[in-house]
Amino acid sequence: MKPENPNSNDERLSALLLEARATPSLPPRFQEGVWRRIEESEAPAATHRGWLEELASWALRPKFALAVAVVLVFAGSLVGAREGHQEARQTAQTRYVATVAPNSLR
Repeated sequence: MKPENPNSNDERLSALLLEARATPSLPPRFQEGVWRRIEESEAPAATHRGWLEELASWALRPKFALAVAVVLVFAGSLVGAREGHQEARQTAQTRYVATVAPNSLR
């Protein structure tokens, strides 16, 4: 039960669909904005970056990430050990003074 000439219906349907197609209006200054974005993307990137941004971009490369993580953990351990040693020394000094001259602290 196929129609004998399916192309005639398709042509009429295509013409009807083309007529019904809505053409939205573009926002104001659309074309100017498109060309501006194209020019900005083609322009060379700003070369003035701070040293911190350069260091971060270098450190976040996959081949250096593990090394940077190890160095940071090691540096953190050293700083923690130094602070702990200073804290222990301060506590020992306070206890010594408290045992030698207990009344002078009050």
